[in-house]
Amino acid sequence: MKRSLLYRYTAYLQLGLALLLASGCAPTQPFFLNESPDLKYYLQTATQIEYPDVEVESLPDTTQTLRPLTIGNHDYQFWNLQLEEAVSIALANAKFFVTTSGIAEQRQNVADQFISGTADQFGSVYDVAISQSTTQSVPLTVDANGNRVLPRGVLRANQVGGVEDALAEFDAQASGFLNYSNTDRPNNSPVAATQADDVTFQQAISKRLATGGVATLRNQLVYSDNNLRDIAQNLRTVDSDYTVSIEAQVQQPLMRNRGTLINRIPVVLASLNEDVSIAEYEIQVRNLVRDVEVAYWDLYVAYRGVATAIIGRNSAIATAQFARLALENGTGTRQELAQAVEQYYQFRGLLESAIAGSNLPGSDRQGVYGAERRLRELLGISPTDGRLIRPIDEPTIARVEHDWNESVAQALYLSPELRQTKTRIKQQDLELISAKNQILPEVNLSLLYRWVGVGDHLGPPSGSDAPPVFPGSSALDTLTDGNFQEGAIRLEVTPAAFGARRELTRIRGAKLRLVRERANLQEKERLLVSRLSDAVAKVSTHYQLVQTNAQRWQAAEQEVEARLAEFKNGRSPVNVVLQSQQRKAQAQIDYYRALGEYNKSLNYVDYLKGTMLANNNIVLREGPWNKKAYWDALERARERSAGKELVYGVSRPGVVRTGPLRDAASASEIIGSGTMTHGQTLSPESMMLNEPGLSGEYGDSINDPLGINLDPYRSPVEVNDQPLSELGDSPAELFSPAPAGSGLQESVPTPAPTLETTPNMIPTPQGQLDSTSTGQPSQWQSARHVKQPARVQPVNYDTPAPAEYAPAPVRRMAIPR
Repeated sequence: MKRSLLYRYTAYLQLGLALLLASGCAPTQPFFLNESPDLKYYLQTATQIEYPDVEVESLPDTTQTLRPLTIGNHDYQFWNLQLEEAVSIALANAKFFVTTSGIAEQRQNVADQFISGTADQFGSVYDVAISQSTTQSVPLTVDANGNRVLPRGVLRANQVGGVEDALAEFDAQASGFLNYSNTDRPNNSPVAATQADDVTFQQAISKRLATGGVATLRNQLVYSDNNLRDIAQNLRTVDSDYTVSIEAQVQQPLMRNRGTLINRIPVVLASLNEDVSIAEYEIQVRNLVRDVEVAYWDLYVAYRGVATAIIGRNSAIATAQFARLALENGTGTRQELAQAVEQYYQFRGLLESAIAGSNLPGSDRQGVYGAERRLRELLGISPTDGRLIRPIDEPTIARVEHDWNESVAQALYLSPELRQTKTRIKQQDLELISAKNQILPEVNLSLLYRWVGVGDHLGPPSGSDAPPVFPGSSALDTLTDGNFQEGAIRLEVTPAAFGARRELTRIRGAKLRLVRERANLQEKERLLVSRLSDAVAKVSTHYQLVQTNAQRWQAAEQEVEARLAEFKNGRSPVNVVLQSQQRKAQAQIDYYRALGEYNKSLNYVDYLKGTMLANNNIVLREGPWNKKAYWDALERARERSAGKELVYGVSRPGVVRTGPLRDAASASEIIGSGTMTHGQTLSPESMMLNEPGLSGEYGDSINDPLGINLDPYRSPVEVNDQPLSELGDSPAELFSPAPAGSGLQESVPTPAPTLETTPNMIPTPQGQLDSTSTGQPSQWQSARHVKQPARVQPVNYDTPAPAEYAPAPVRRMAIPR
């Protein structure tokens, strides 16, 4: 019966296995007894965008800025800002210098790169302090006996940290350890096992010396307890004993790494690293001041562009009104009126782009608002705060000449880029000294002196006369008696490897780097003088362009007066008047652009000479510390004065600095005044093209065929134009200056500039002007005003143009489906 049940169960099992094999394997999720339904540890994604848990208070200039100034938003007041005040604000707000390195005359706006960059890519006021607090990753190490590791090699020769990190190499290093060991081991001897307890305690202090040696003071306590006395009575007097020792050890290299010169090289290198960082800081400050002044004059020119566009727009309005009156009187045509209206819209578009900027070809990309935002970026203030910066410092029109030899000497001495390179050359000199030192054999002399005491117990001394090591003896008593003293002298010699390939290669590499740095300095000086030569030449060119464009402006003014008089008398078509107004407006803006470039060129010469900061009354010096720092420094000075100066009698570091940086007046004495080449000095006229009239046949002075004086160095140009601060105190007054009285401005509403002319100026053509013209050479003067009929309304910027001036919409054809 039991056998039949067994057979039955066996058959069931075989049937189940057959069904399982027939159905195949079906993987399933594992089963857990205490599984929780919330699955709080399950993450559906391995990587996702998350926000850092950082809270940094934003600046009020960031969070409280107003909506930007645009064509439809002129809600602001003028902020009359001087250049000196702008530079002061920029330096006061500068934590990071939103500028670039180098001496480029024109630098791009680095705001975009700054937003996407890191703090290490841009200069800041923290860089010098960070350089001083930079440390190396190589730790200060000691050996098992508490001695500072003697060989330095080249690991610390190229110092990358600050002075404090380099001086840390000479700090005293304390060390200590406590070691306990137990022995319980069977022996093949009459004693079944060796049993012992050993305790070792050591403490030491070790210091590296400026001569390259290492001085160490060490104390060691050893306790030993074993069963050797059980083996034989004469092996140990007592079961346990204490051994106390005090050691003084001095290790001194005799060849490699010997002397204060080679051991102080890391400290000198660290101080030179700080000099490089300070020079880089000066470069960033200088570039920021340069960018502020360039942005200031760019904004000034942008304002003049707006004023010129307003003048051109109002001139087009006056011309269109004359054309309309002529059309109504039957003496004009609709084509003339349409052409005048078209020029009005052209000047209006120029005015809009001059105000707010535009990316359209031929337009001002920045405008007043864009140039003002650029200046605000450099000043470190909000882009919009209800005020519009208006430069009130007028650019200089005085002719400035630079003494070339003095300028070269100042550039070669004061340039921070050259000073950086010279500092690196001195570093390479020290690196070469360190590399030559490493080829010497390593010869180290070690002197050790030790006091020893051994006793049955540690102490203190009990006054017992028991000699060491007998029952009742004291280890400290034996130590203080001084009866047991030891000494050791060790001389280690390790020459360089055969051939000294690595050491010789290091020396060759150091020499090549030094030669490269010196050649680099020579090329930098040559290129710097080349850039200075170009800058000085541009000063003369831009000054001459100021005069040329001023004369062009005057000639265009005369043409507008003549063309307008002819048009008024019906002897000239309107397109001639409109073209003359365009040329006059272009001549006017070209004059102000040349004036702005002239002032930027003067600044660029000072920039290359290294005198820009001094001329702006900017001095870089260390700021005040807290009182605790001065107290600590005074205490250290008292400690050093109370000590005894040790004269090592070995080589000392050479001079790496010549003293503080001197002023620009001393540059010629240091660099030299240069040499003058012998040759013929040619006048600017004799270097021009061989055109008629350049040889003086038109008078006593050198004149061109038109009778215009070509000499740019006779007298400075004097243009009595209207300052920006007098062009209105509100946007309405600036953009739409009201005509005098209720009359119509017939011609260009210029703020009556006057230019001193010479008898050789272009005479006004006789017989082409109406009764308003004179027979004398024409001076720049305001056009007279004609009373406007009441039915004709002027077109201004704030109000839309009259309907008859507005272009009709163009009918568009439907796109076929």
